[in-house]
Amino acid sequence: MTRRLSSCVPLRLLPWLALLAPVVLLSSGCKSEAPSQSVYQMGERAVNGPISYVIVQTVWKTQLGEMFNLRSPQNRFLLVTLSATNGGGSDVALPFFTLEGSNGKEIKELENGDGVENWFGLLRTLKPAENHQGILLFDAPLTSYRLRLTDGGEPGTEKLVWVDIPLRIDTDTGVSVPTPGR
Repeated sequence: MTRRLSSCVPLRLLPWLALLAPVVLLSSGCKSEAPSQSVYQMGERAVNGPISYVIVQTVWKTQLGEMFNLRSPQNRFLLVTLSATNGGGSDVALPFFTLEGSNGKEIKELENGDGVENWFGLLRTLKPAENHQGILLFDAPLTSYRLRLTDGGEPGTEKLVWVDIPLRIDTDTGVSVPTPGR
């Protein structure tokens, strides 16, 4: 009787083994990917999908423009120099960017770049292998932030990464520093 019972067990498991065999074979060929980084530091290459971003520098200003075309913020202007490269095979549209404060408050990028030389612009479509560098403009309280970066996907389905923007007070005096020996 023991013999008969043991010979029946493999027959009952045979359908399950037939279903599991392809799964085991397929999973053995898969390589587990290292989890992608979601928070980067300024100056690091932040990769999100086909797009690589680098925040080159940040500058705080109390006003923009000159003489009769002065522009004043509610808080302060934060100018973020950003480089974006499309490493994918199709065009990618970049939306306006968002800062996130430590308190969870979101600050949207300003859509008016008046007074900003090399403003990133309104139209933000990157062709394959295209690089674009420009300045993003925010009106924000003086503190540290994270810049939210998209992979270029549809709103609501896009993947996000962030770049820490620490508070650095750089004065913009407009004074040029002489080159040694001149």
